This record gives sequence, C-alpha cells and structure tokens, in this order.
Amino acid sequence: MPEGAALPRVSVIVVNYRGADDTVTCLRAIREQLAYPAEKLQVICVDNASGDGSAERIRQAVDQVEVIESDTNLGFAGGCNLGVRHATGEVLAFLNNDARPHRDWVSAAVRVLRAEPTVAAVASKVLDWDGRVVDFVDGGLTWFGMGYKRHAGSVDDGSHDTPRDVLFGTGSALFVRAEVYREVGGFDDRFFMFYEDVDLGWRLNLRGWRVRYEPTSLTYHRHHASMAKVDGADNSRELYLLERNALAALYKNLSDDNLGRVLPAALALAVRRATARGDIDPTQLEITRRPADPAGDTGDVTIARTALAGFLAIDQFVELLPELTAARAVEQAARRRTDADLVPLMRKALEPAYPLPRYLAAHDILVDAFGLDGTFGRPRRVLVITGDAISPRMAGPAIRAWNMADVLSGEHEVRLVTVNPRCDPPEAGFAVAQARPRELPAHVDWADVVVLQGHVLEMVPSLKSTSSTKIVVCDVYDPMHLELLEQGKDDTDEQRELDLAGVTRVLNTQLRRGDFFLCASERQRHFWLGHLASLGRLTPSVYDADPTVRSLLSVVPFGLPGKPPQRTGPGLRATLPGVGEHDRVVLWAGGVYSWFDPLTLIRAVDRLRVDHDDLRLVFLGMRHPNPEVPDMDIAGQTRSLAQRLDLVDRHVFFNETWVPYTERQNWLLDADCGVTTHFEHVETTFAFRTRVLDYLWAGLPIVTTDGDSFADLVRREELGVVVPPEDPDALAAALGRVLYDTAFAAACRDRIAVVRERFTWETVLSPLVEFCRDPRPAADRLPGSAPLVRNAPLSTAGLVRRDLGLIKEYLDAGGPTELARRAAGRLRRVAGEKLRRGSRG
Repeated sequence: MPEGAALPRVSVIVVNYRGADDTVTCLRAIREQLAYPAEKLQVICVDNASGDGSAERIRQAVDQVEVIESDTNLGFAGGCNLGVRHATGEVLAFLNNDARPHRDWVSAAVRVLRAEPTVAAVASKVLDWDGRVVDFVDGGLTWFGMGYKRHAGSVDDGSHDTPRDVLFGTGSALFVRAEVYREVGGFDDRFFMFYEDVDLGWRLNLRGWRVRYEPTSLTYHRHHASMAKVDGADNSRELYLLERNALAALYKNLSDDNLGRVLPAALALAVRRATARGDIDPTQLEITRRPADPAGDTGDVTIARTALAGFLAIDQFVELLPELTAARAVEQAARRRTDADLVPLMRKALEPAYPLPRYLAAHDILVDAFGLDGTFGRPRRVLVITGDAISPRMAGPAIRAWNMADVLSGEHEVRLVTVNPRCDPPEAGFAVAQARPRELPAHVDWADVVVLQGHVLEMVPSLKSTSSTKIVVCDVYDPMHLELLEQGKDDTDEQRELDLAGVTRVLNTQLRRGDFFLCASERQRHFWLGHLASLGRLTPSVYDADPTVRSLLSVVPFGLPGKPPQRTGPGLRATLPGVGEHDRVVLWAGGVYSWFDPLTLIRAVDRLRVDHDDLRLVFLGMRHPNPEVPDMDIAGQTRSLAQRLDLVDRHVFFNETWVPYTERQNWLLDADCGVTTHFEHVETTFAFRTRVLDYLWAGLPIVTTDGDSFADLVRREELGVVVPPEDPDALAAALGRVLYDTAFAAACRDRIAVVRERFTWETVLSPLVEFCRDPRPAADRLPGSAPLVRNAPLSTAGLVRRDLGLIKEYLDAGGPTELARRAAGRLRRVAGEKLRRGSRG
C-alpha cells in the first residue's frame, strides 16, 4: 500500500444464531484487537432470528456495533446479504461468529486489495482456536461440485505460508470488494449455508476476477460451533444442504458444453453416496420388502436420516430448477473465463473425496462412463483469425498467424481461420479453415480466446462491443494507419483522409476492446502505449495491477524457425538464368511496397557493378500472394529504373511469383547477403521488417537503411552494415564490404548465429503463450473495477484555502485583468453545468 494512502472503509459482518457468547467474543475482538483504524471500521451483527434475546445482549456487551434483527433464519448466505444492505464500506469482511481475528486480519487483506486491482476477494488463513491445526487455507472442488479442504493439517511445515490464487475462500473469513460483491449479486440466498462461498468464488473467477489466499490475514475458528447450535448432534441437515448446494453450484456455473455430461453423473453419484453412507444394499432392501413368511408379514424398513439426505437434496434441487435456470442464464452471460481456465484452481477435480468402498467404485465407473477425465482436462480453445491468404505462398501477416497457431497448438486446441478467399494451407498440426465474415461468429463462439489482426474485428460486430465477455488478443504489429500515409500518396487528398480516418477508427476499436495486445518492437510499444493512453485504457486499475503494463501490451516480434534452414530443392541459382554458381548474390527477400526504397538500391548496384561484374541483386517476389493486395507504383518504378540502366537479367533479377513459404530457405541459402532499404518517414520509425528475420535464419550479413528497429539491432550486434537513407554511394560501399570482405562477412555470420536464437517463434511468442495459459480480461474491463478509495470532497475550509491560493496565483500571473477573466470563465462553467443537470432531470 502506498505510504500515506487513504485506507478504505471496511464493513465487517457477523451473523449470530442462538446463544450470543461466541458472537460477543468475536465482536469484542474486532472492536478491541484489530490493528486497523477504528473510524474506518463498520461492525455489523445480523441476529438471525435467534429468539433468545441475543440481539439485546450483544448491544449491551459490545459498543459501536450495528445490530440488525431478522424475523426469520436466513442462513449464513441470507444473513450476510442482509448485513451487506446496511454496509457503507468499500470492502466487505465476513467472519463467523465462532471465530476470532488476528490483529492483522483486516490490514493484511486490505493491503492485497489495494495492491492488486484484479483481486476481488481475499481468502483468509483459518486455524483452529488454539492455532495448532490448519482449518482452511485452500479449497479444492470436485467434479461433482463439492468443495473440500485439501490442505488441512499441521501448521508446522510452513507449506501454507505462500499467497496464491484460489477458486474460492471460506465464508468464515473472507474479504470482498463491495462494488464487485453487489455487481455479482452477493451470496446466493438459496444456498442458506454451505457452498455459498464456493459458488461466490466460482462466479468471481468466471467473470475474470481473482480470489487470492493471503496467509497473513489470519483468523482462529471453533469448527462448526454455530452449526451445532442449529442442528444439535444430528448432521443430516448439513449433509442435505451439502448435497443440494453442490448440485446447484454445478448447474449455475458449468458451461453448456460440460453441464450435460457432468450433471447426470453427479446426480448418480449423489444416490450412491446416500446408499453408501447409510450402508444400504439395494438388493437386500428388495428382499426385505417381500413377504417374510406365508402369513405375508411385510415389516418396516428403517433408513437413517443421513442416508435420506442425498435423495431429499436431489428432490429439492428439482424444485429449485426454475429459479436456478434464471440464475444460470445470468452467470453464463457474464462469464469471461472458461471451465478449462478454472480447472487448475480446482486443484484435483477428479479426487473422489470420500473413502467409502462402494462409493469409490461408483465414482470410477461414472468418471469412465461419462468421460469426465477429458471434461476436466479439456485443452483451451484458441482461435487465430487473419485476413491474409493461407497458402504455400504466404506473406507476413499470414506467416505470423500461422506460427502463432503452430506454437499454441502444443498446449491448446487451435483453429486458424482466414477471411481471405484464398485458403490452400500446407500440412498442419492444427485446424485451418476459410470463412466468410458472416461465418465468423460460429468460430468465435467455439473459442475460449480469440487472437486477431488487421480488420478482422470489424467483421464480428458482437465481438467489437466493449460489453462482450470473450477474451480478445489484438495483434497490432502492423501500424496500418502509418503505412497508409505512404501507400495512399497517389490518391486524392479527400480519399486519403477518408481512408486514414477509417483505418484509424478500426485500430481505435481494437485498442478499446482488447484484453491483451501484441506489438513487434519496443519502439512500437512506446507508440501503442501513447495510443492506449489517449483512449483512456491506461487506468489506475491497469497500472496498479502491473506498473510495467506488459500484461496489457507486450512485445512479440516476428519470429523465425528454431531449426536452421535445410535445403529441400533448387534455389535461385538453379532457377534464374544469369545467376551463376560463383556470383555474389544480394537478396531482397520480401515484397516491393511504397514505403521501401528499392530505387536507391538499384543505383547502388549500378555503381558497384563497374568493379564487380559478378554482382547479382535478386528480388524474391514481385507479386503479392494475397490477390487483394494490388501492385504498387514503386514496383513499376523499380523495373523501369533497372531497365533504363540496362541491369535487368544481367545484374538485377525479378522473380515475379512469390516463392512458397516452405521453399524460401532454398533461395536464402543461395544468397551472400540480405538487403532492405527504405525512406526516412514515420512508417519507418515504427516498422518491423518481417522478412529481415529470414536473413538471420539463413545467417546472411545484413545491409539496411537506418531508422527502424532492425537497424538498431544490426548496429548494436554488428550483424552487417547500416547506411543513411537515399545514399547510393554509402549503400554501394556497404554491399561491397559484406560481399567481398570475407573476414568481415564471416564475423557477421558468427554473431548472427547467436542473435537468431532470440528470435525463434517459440521464444518470441512466449508472452502470448503465457497469456493463453491463464487468459483474463484486462483489469479495466472487469465489472465493478472502481478504486477502493475515492478522493473525498473538500471541506468548506479546504475550498476557501484552495480559492485563496488560486486568487493569488492569478494576480501574480496577470493582475486584476487575469483574475476577472478566470472568474468569468468559472461562472460560465457553473452555469453550463446547472443547465446540463436541468436538461437531464
């Protein structure tokens, strides 16, 4: 927590049942022992229809406690919700009446909530009353919906002292942001007690929030003292509530895909638990009900109440279904995370949790019969969408999307979809499909995470909405609006303005909507951070969750294969007549676009060929593989200049068709150096020349124009030569050095071999891989993500001091004239605000 930061107001809610002794002890500890400012604590006690005078006893025994009396027993869930309706704090704290807090219980939890804006709830560490045995530190969840304490036991080994994200925290000692609690509807009153905390934590996680276990937020608990007061020694009602509420939690929170498989198995297992718990053998029960002798004596069969609990739970679950169906619709519509996302938080979902032999046998049968091991181990579904052609001849955007799909498919079920008419994919270990825009929603519905680039978001209106709950990763490695400034120079001014406004609007929509962004370099990252800031995305919650903001915007450069290139067929020397075995080859390994400067390169070759007749410049592909990308004027100018200088098919060679992506290494291995030249403009500053990475992959020394991020890399790592823009003499000298200075070229290759390991696809895509392992909505897109403490309005004295300071400042700046101008401006603003309020009212 920042030094001197204002502390939030905390409303502590305790529910009292019959007998107030435990409650009085608990409330006194809250009021007298907590190391948290008393004026920041609101203590509420809900008397849950005790009927024994407890409310009055509490009022007399404990000062500054708000006692709220309920005429009916609302259970723990309803009692807590009643208390919340009277709470004024930014943080809600729930504590069992048979518990006592450690002095740091509140301050430790508040510290977490202040430091981590994506944490909605803090689960306290709960020990037994004497502090020797762990009662609750981390809850698991079985596939059949029952929560359980996986880590109960001794406190001596220190294994419970590490904070971690959990599925839920025990309601006996739990903190929740008040705004978020109200946003999700609080505890479900229908649960009465038991698993209302499981259900709440499950719902928070599904909506993208985190529940954090914090061991220094500590309490001590007399286990089930309150329940004993309700039910006495018979635990049949407890079993009934456990069974019913587990089914209700499953029904509300499991996805459509999994509910149909899990719920029937859970119902069947509940019956087996009932018969196993009551030691009932159904075959013997049938025999007992037959006449025992010729006289027809039927006799009564006695069944324990504990055995009936499961049957009654299923019966009541059916009664609750209409209400639960409505609640389920709300939760499923609000979910931002998948069942697969939450499986790790369940810890060991397939554990049986009960040791009864007949029960264990049934558990294994149901897991196998319904394929539940697959359900709770289903890989995440990731959809990668591109607008580029997927074919053997792929350009940069398609290559990038392809490799994203390839790397992610190692852990997830991946589907690569292109909206381009051309889809003739190479063999892949993941699904590849072509879709028209109207077919995209079906793919989006299938996915848990959507990774997109270019204009794709515009094609799925439902995904564009900031209210959409789907997790979206936007790949903004290509600043399209900067490209368009150069690319559209031949259009009319009016058309250029319209096109630029349209592309900027497309990018703004992505930047407002995305949960995670990918860019290609640190330069780009600075550019996009400014863009995000201007759109209001760099909020306090985003910054506080991660001051580096890399959890929102991360650098993912273009990559290269991890395996060095291997020749698989003929290259450029065998394909292009005029390029001999011993010629020195300069390779331009990409398209020829308006933002490049191939003209200076042609002139440099013209100069260098005077002394080096074996010089050959090869353009790898002049025609873009995407039929929707037209030839640009610069390509025609390049051909014309080479023709005028009598270089074509002698020293300059144009390969008209794009070399297939899986064959490009054959051409790269035939080259002696790689080149890229461009003009000096804003597109260059933030560009990332994707095909330059192929030079690294093939170990080619690089000659590049200064100004982009790759020039910085080449200069810093000494991978070749960097030259000024539009300087043919400097460019000719640089080409001559890398081609004919064998010692220099060999040293460049040695350094390239080290650097290229940093650019393998597996390495550069690690931020995306990590995000997809635990995908969450961006911190500012979580509902109810307001700061815990808002600035309090100034007091009257504060307002006077502020205005006197302003008067002095205005007089010093410009005298009475400036003061009068400022005063008139304030009056106009006040009058305008009153007018606006009146029109709204």
